[in-house]
Amino acid sequence: MSRREAWLSVALVAAVALVVRIWAASLITFPRPEDTAYYVSVARTLVEGRGLVSDAIWSYGTPPLEFPRPAFEVWLPLPTYLAAIPMALLGTTFAAAQWFSIIVGTLVAVLAWRLGADVAAERAMPPGRARTLAVGSGLVAAVFLPLVLYSVLPDSTMLFAALVLGACLLAGRVARDARGVRGDDRDPHDPRVARDARGVRGGDRRVVALGLVLGLAALTRNEAAWLALGWVVVARGIAKDAGVGAGGWARLVVGAALPAMLVFGPWAIRDWIAFGSPLPGQALANALSLKGTDIFAWSQPPTIDRYLAAGLPTLAGLRWTGLLHNLISVLLLPGIPIAAIGLVALPGTARAASFRLLVLFAIVTFAITTLLFPVATTWGTFLHASAAIQVLLIISALLVLDALIAAVGRWRDWTRPVAWLGPCLGIGAGVLFTAVLLPTFGRDGDATRDQYAALPAALAAAGVPLTPGDGPVISRFPIWLADTTRVRTLALPDEPPEAVLDLARAFPGTTLVIAAPGNDELWPGIAATDPIGIQCFKPVPLVGPPSGVLDDLRVFRITCP
Repeated sequence: MSRREAWLSVALVAAVALVVRIWAASLITFPRPEDTAYYVSVARTLVEGRGLVSDAIWSYGTPPLEFPRPAFEVWLPLPTYLAAIPMALLGTTFAAAQWFSIIVGTLVAVLAWRLGADVAAERAMPPGRARTLAVGSGLVAAVFLPLVLYSVLPDSTMLFAALVLGACLLAGRVARDARGVRGDDRDPHDPRVARDARGVRGGDRRVVALGLVLGLAALTRNEAAWLALGWVVVARGIAKDAGVGAGGWARLVVGAALPAMLVFGPWAIRDWIAFGSPLPGQALANALSLKGTDIFAWSQPPTIDRYLAAGLPTLAGLRWTGLLHNLISVLLLPGIPIAAIGLVALPGTARAASFRLLVLFAIVTFAITTLLFPVATTWGTFLHASAAIQVLLIISALLVLDALIAAVGRWRDWTRPVAWLGPCLGIGAGVLFTAVLLPTFGRDGDATRDQYAALPAALAAAGVPLTPGDGPVISRFPIWLADTTRVRTLALPDEPPEAVLDLARAFPGTTLVIAAPGNDELWPGIAATDPIGIQCFKPVPLVGPPSGVLDDLRVFRITCP
């Protein structure tokens, strides 16, 4: 397409995506789930001048365990840095932080348009169908429920998607440059061929840019390691296409690795100083979890012995559960029917060179989270790394719909092009599910917001006020409590009362436990059945809250020294 048409297409996709995301942000008024609240709360402390610290200790696997807690022992800081920019300008509110994710989510829709255009060009599609695929990819991404939802939650999800898509687009252009030097009239022994494979028409700059994007991705999510691994594999194919052998492959890899390490290196040094290791060691410990609440473990942390003692049937069952979660709950259900069509069609559409890095990233990330982190992935590990994969499924679905419509047209002797039918199906489905389901998610968040807004007054009326200067509070949802009340908060481990009592003793001044009923979790029921629970944890009746608002919370005063 012409430059003018390209800019008009970008403007259309960006405008639709921006309007949809602003509307969605008006419905989502509370940082739900808790990890979103973590990024926002740390951004607030950063803007307030306290630095990268948190008032919540949500996991005990990485020392030092102290307040204020150094932030990001497992997660990574780039989303918080970006969220802090609008918060510094507009105020330290969740609504201000959402502007970062709204803009990045809009960018993801534009990158989907660009990737669709690249695939169309690679396949030499007729101009009309190529334009339809490109614009359709962007517009479907603009209204696609999973992408819209996480475009108004200022966490790592959409930022990581934008960086993954950016890396894939750069890798595709490096591959295109390499293929361009393999003409029949070129002498394979000419040193200019090797030079061109590394850098003709800006290839060197693109490899460096790819490295910078990989470094930024590494500051966003740990799954950037699988993106970098995918580049190592893709670079080998590019070097083979260009006929430059192992030396050219090494230059492509090193050319991206050096800028990536320069970007990530300072953060690795900070982690080494703050936590004693440049790597998120606790993330590896999560691979030994047998249940989701193991992440909150205090006296019974996951160990290799306990993990192996669970037995092969249990370990296989965890992986089956993780597989179903990643496949159905993350990829298929939120994007029905487009995600299902794209997934079924993917074995055929994935052969596109423009998809190569994205497909490798998708396969490796899906396999690693399913096989190595089957429990953690049910709590969001794959979900927060999957937005770029959703874009892959969108384009895959539109490709197969385009081919199907073209085949029907030839069979029925249609004389007018109807390639727009495929994108219309995707846009219609996206609008329907987003309009129906997003308000429900917003209402659930509003209920959580109202609950934590009512809690301080109810506790004060009950004689146990939440005072930021006093000892910490133990809570089932420590990040939400710390974010809304500014009270130092410890995660409630899913362990017997004696373990919770030991936790309270480790943090002097801790006298309050706030629990919430969960799925097969010990608390709050064990406080009324265990002897130590009965003796040391006395229920606190909540006084004067609005009807039903605090029904899901149970408060206990610790009475044993």
